[in-house]
This record gives sequence, structure tokens and C-alpha cells, in this order.
Amino acid sequence: MAQAQQPPTTLPSLSVEAPAAKKKQPSAKAKQRPPVQAKQTAPAPEPTPPPAVQATNPGGVTGYQATRTSTATKTNTPLIDVPQAISVVTKQQIEDQSAQSLADVVRYIPGITIAQGEGHRDAPIIRGQSSTADFFLNGIRDDVQYYRDFYNIDRVEVLRGPNAMIFGRGGGGGVINRVSKEAGWTPLTEVSATLGTFGERRATVDVNQPINDRWSVRINGLIEDSESYRDYFERKRYGFNPTITFAPDAQTRYVVSYEFFKDDGTTDRGIPSYRIPPALGKPVPTSRSQFFGNPDESYYGVEAHILRSHLQHWTDAGVKISNQTLFASYDKFYQNVYPTGVNPALTDVTLGAYNNQTDRTSIFNQTDISYAFDFGWMKHTVLVGAELSRQRTDNYRETGTFLGSNTVPYWNPVSRTPVVFAPTNNDANSKSTVDVAAIYLQDQIDLGKHFQIIGGVRYDHVSVDSFDKRPTATIRERERDDDLVSPRIGVVFKPFSALSLYASYSVSYLPYSGDQFAILDGTTVTLDPEKFTNYEIGAKWDIQPGLSLTAAAYKLNRTNTRMNDPNNPGQIIQAGETETEGFELTLTGQVTDKWQVVGGYGYQDAVVVRSDTTPAGNRLALVPKNTFALWNKYQFTPSFAAGVGIIHQTDMYAGVDNVVVLPDFTRVDAALYFKFTDKLRGQVYVENLFDEKYFPTAHSNTNIMPGSPRAARFTLTSSF
Repeated sequence: MAQAQQPPTTLPSLSVEAPAAKKKQPSAKAKQRPPVQAKQTAPAPEPTPPPAVQATNPGGVTGYQATRTSTATKTNTPLIDVPQAISVVTKQQIEDQSAQSLADVVRYIPGITIAQGEGHRDAPIIRGQSSTADFFLNGIRDDVQYYRDFYNIDRVEVLRGPNAMIFGRGGGGGVINRVSKEAGWTPLTEVSATLGTFGERRATVDVNQPINDRWSVRINGLIEDSESYRDYFERKRYGFNPTITFAPDAQTRYVVSYEFFKDDGTTDRGIPSYRIPPALGKPVPTSRSQFFGNPDESYYGVEAHILRSHLQHWTDAGVKISNQTLFASYDKFYQNVYPTGVNPALTDVTLGAYNNQTDRTSIFNQTDISYAFDFGWMKHTVLVGAELSRQRTDNYRETGTFLGSNTVPYWNPVSRTPVVFAPTNNDANSKSTVDVAAIYLQDQIDLGKHFQIIGGVRYDHVSVDSFDKRPTATIRERERDDDLVSPRIGVVFKPFSALSLYASYSVSYLPYSGDQFAILDGTTVTLDPEKFTNYEIGAKWDIQPGLSLTAAAYKLNRTNTRMNDPNNPGQIIQAGETETEGFELTLTGQVTDKWQVVGGYGYQDAVVVRSDTTPAGNRLALVPKNTFALWNKYQFTPSFAAGVGIIHQTDMYAGVDNVVVLPDFTRVDAALYFKFTDKLRGQVYVENLFDEKYFPTAHSNTNIMPGSPRAARFTLTSSF
């Protein structure tokens, strides 16, 4: 179990968490000694500042493998001692796989698929649970609907299973935490440029410069102007993220960071499906590049300002105190003219249209206090924490009316018919305020060298104030308070140090305002939160230094979902239920000193147990029963390496009604890596090497995204 970490006293970049022993003061006798010769009395050097690592970085990262985490437990804990399935995507893996999106980052993690997100947002599905809000930045909630870029990210941590004890509401299937780059004391200047087929153009810069032994500055920047294999698609992105680290002594570190991120692009909802009953529906036969709808009226834009501060201090007694404050402002708009259906004869396509504006400001403050101590024959690492937050959201939606026909011919589905957008009685026009006050307690207990227990509980008071601004609203304001108690307990048995067997139980809740704070109506204001309960057993084995294997079997129940009361028409009851049973196997690390691997196999049986609108036994949308992915990189010489990856998944349904199926597919990617000099390197990454035609994701039965044809990405990176 994690012990109190020692504070940094030397420059090597390994993390530490408790203070170094104080230097012994010279005795009075020593002070009375006569002075030595001048040439021997040169002043001692200044104390070395803390190492250039992430404020929350636990260290233990080599290549594709991470061996420790400070996210899953908020203490620096070996992954092998955490009773939960966790995948860490390291900086090197992100670079080697040319990953720029969330879909890229998680493609080799079992148990996760990515929904289309209507062409304007990240939308992962983890263990059968769909979410647009279970994202975190350095452990702080980042829940607006937008595409996240990775230009300033050091690593990505994916924790599967409910995680409310650490992260609070939501996170029913799991959470995705990005850890940002921070200023340290190793000088760095790195510029990277990428050119890709289909008009991709992107450049990033990363500059880290120590000012002195107490201050350091780091600046990450991004500029992108890209097209894609999809007709009419455009994307323009800008990112700027300066970070300052101040280390007044070896026991204190203070980080301040500001990020400006702007992303404008085409809202592309893919292609429709067609169905001739009783056969299952399938994607329409068309070019992978064909756009359906009006590209001139389909666009999105987001502007984000994120200001964060993080103070860490280790006391002389071994107590670690951490405080994070985050203020974020998001301005998000999207509009789309998209396909809503196609007739069985494949002659006509119907279109729909709407837009949506979301403005959100968020402020969070987290304080954590941890301390490791011995109590008899047991060792404890105790964490006490509190979180306060307020999020204010304004949401406004308009429906599009076509000034002419909303039907276009299937053979030419690009529409130029003018569209007028205006609010209807059913469109959102609301503002909401969500206040959260939470406290949590956790204890990690070492019961000798073979047994460990981790137990914790979190209490959240969630207050939602919802105001309906629609002219037709009869009741303007509704409020709801929920008191959520989220426990977690896990047991770890270690027959020997390289193998752990674990069992765990965890619970999470999602209030009925949803993950995006939907307007409360006369029904939802009375409903209890949805509940997620996860039972998991697993094993973690360090096969050899640098190579680890993890296996996990789980059962995840989602209950308290609303459904119509079959005995009282017009009434709502909380009797809906879904269930996911699954198995995950992951392999990460170095097989040899030249061969690195990452990947795994996942089995998921995610079904409806009870619902009034969907037959029991129907499979949940976008959850394939079987997935397999494995990436290999081999370093042939110090200057040349190659990589190859295979991704396979079985068929899945586009919607929970199970009438449209996306067929199984196998995709192969490959890469070549060149080191021209010590300061110049390049890589070529080829996606879909054998040009497989496949459909990796959808938003609904009528919005299906074709996968990319063969595409190459060329990246050149220079270090100064």
C-alpha cells in the first residue's frame, strides 16, 4: 500500500509525497570550531528545486507502461495495488500512435467505444454506459460537450467502473482523466509539424524554460487548419497553454495554468441507414466521403478559457496537503442540417435541422489531506478531502424550418434549401445552477505483505436550481436537492509481490438533471437519482519488469431509470434497469528492450433488463460483444523503428431498438519512425492500411459515420 511520499530534494524526475528528513542542526560545539581556510569556505549551492514532473504525476512511466497512479486513490499508489481496471495512455504512446482525438487515445483499451456525438463532441461509452460529461482535467470535472485536443496533455488515465468516491456524481461506467503538461526544471523546446492526406495541416510547440531554481515556465501551443476524407469538412483549431511552477522550498510546489482553446469545424452526422423489414437495417450504400444535409448550415464552434491553480505542501510530520482551484468558461454553439431517414427504395432522404447554444461557467475547489502511518502491525494511508463547486449553464435551442422541401434525392443528398431557425415550444431555453458540497474519507490498509484493503465513502449534497425561460412555461423555477452517499471497498491479495488478486464493490449516482443539467420538469424534479452498482474481480501480474497483464471480470447494474407505469397510464416509475457483464484483458509494456506492446481483449454483454419502451434482452447501443486490439512497436536500430496495430470488433447496434446493425470489422494501422539526428525525428502513420470499409460509430439509426479510407499522416519533430 502506498506509503507517505518523500518531498522532492533532487532533480531526478520521480515523484514523491512526504517530506525529507530535516537536516540535523550543527551542535553548539561545532559552531565554536575555528574557521577553515578561505579556499574551503565557498558557500553551499542553493537547494535543488522539485523535479519537473506533473503536479499529480506519480512517476513510474517507462515507454507505454505506467506503474503508479495518483488519480484512482488520490495517493501515490502502485497500479498493482488498486482494485480496479485502469489503463494509462502515456505520452510516448500518444505520440507513437499519432493520437489527436479521444477516439484515437482509447482505441486500444477494452470496454470502451466512442459514439459519434452528433459530429461536435466527445461521447465515450464505457462498459455500456454512454456519457458526454465524465471527463476530468487533472482530477477536476471538465463536462462541457466539445472535442478535446491533446496538444498539452502528458497522459490520459481511463478508470473503468463507477468512481463516485473520488470523482463525485456520474461516472457510471468509468471516467477519463487528462493530465496536462506542467513547467519543470529541464529545458525543452520542441516544435512538431504534421501533414496528412485529405488536407490535414497541424503544428504544435512545447517550450519549457527554468527561470531560476525556484521558478519555471512552460508554454504549449497548437494551430490546425485541416480537411478530411469527408466532403465539405473543415476544422480550425487554436490552443495556447502557459504554465508557471513556483517551488519556494523542497516541500512546497505551486502551479498556475491558463488555457485558451478555440475549435471551429463542420458538424458532420454521417450517413443514414435503410431497412426492408423484416431484415435488419444497415448503412446505405454510398461513398465514404458523401455528405448528407447542408454543409453551409452545419458547423460548430467552442471557445474555452480554463484557469487552474494547484498547491502541494508536505509538512515535516509527513502530511501531504493539496489544494486545487479551477475556473472555466465555455462558449459552445453547434448547428446542423442532417439526415433523419431514407425510404426503402433508396430514392429520397429526409432532413432535419436545429441549433443549440450552451454557455457555462464552472468553479471548483478541492482540498485533500493524506497521511501514512503505522498502527500496530497495520499500515494506514488515510485521505480526507472536500470539494465545493458551482456551475452555471445557459442553454438555448432553435428548430430549423425549411423554406421549401426537406427532402433531397438519394443520389444527390446535399441540400441548398434555405433554413430558418427559430424556437418552438419544445426547444430548450433555460438556465441552471448546480451547487455541490462534498466530503470524502478513504483508508488504504496494509495487513502484512499479502493482504490489503481499501475502503472509502463520499457524501455529496447536490443542489440543482432550474429556470425555464420559455414563454409557454407555467412554472418557471424548480429546485431539487439530493444527498448522495457513494461507497467503495476493495480487497487485494498478493501471493507474491508481482501478482495481485482483487475484488471490489462501488456505487455511483446520476441526478435526473442528467450529465448536462437538463431542465427539470414536473416529473424529473420528483425522481431519485439513477444508480450504478459495480461488482468486479480481477488479477494484475507484472510478468517481468516493464510488462504487465491485467484481467477483470465485472457486473454493472444501472437502476432507477424512469419508465411509464404499466398499471397507471401517464405516471412515471423508477423501475427501468440495464445490466452489463463483461471481461477485460490488457497487456502493456516491453516484451523485450526493443519490442513494446499495448492492447487487449474485451467481452461485453450489455442488455436491457426492464423497460416499457424497449424489449428486455435488447442489446445496448454501440456496445460490441467482442473487441480485440493490439499495437506493437519494434526498435530495429537506434535510428529506426516500426509499428503495427490491429483493431477488431464484432457487430453492434446503432440504437437500443436493435433494428440497425453496424457490421464487424478488422482494421490494420502501421507506422515508421526515423531519428535523423539527436534533435530531429520523423514518423509516418498510416491508418487503415488495407483500406477496410467499415462503420466504427453512430449517433442513431440515421446518423452513422463511415470509417476513414487509407490515410497517411507525416510528422516531423525538432528539438532545440
